[in-house]
Amino acid sequence: MFNFEDANKQSKESLDTILKSYASVTKAFQAIATEAADYSKKAFENNVAHIEKISSVKSIEAAFELQTSYVKSAYESYIAEATKIGELYADLAKGAYKPYEAPVAKATAAAKAAVAA
Repeated sequence: MFNFEDANKQSKESLDTILKSYASVTKAFQAIATEAADYSKKAFENNVAHIEKISSVKSIEAAFELQTSYVKSAYESYIAEATKIGELYADLAKGAYKPYEAPVAKATAAAKAAVAA
């Protein structure tokens, strides 16, 4: 026979798990958005500073040197930021799954026990 108390308990556990996962995902997306906004602001400021520097250069050689240095710096900064954002996305995935680890382990153990019996 159907047991309403067990169904209610399972429903509550499922909802708690979903809410924990949602909270983790929300927090991770906020961190990613903050990081992306900070990087964009920094990149824009660096770009403006570079334009100011390059507009005051008197020789082509100096402009070429300045541009080369800027491109190298911008590339390294981009790679570092992309790596950091990638790590944040990996943390997001881990955090989103974490609340489900215990229920999945419990269900797997129950399934194994049912098969063995």
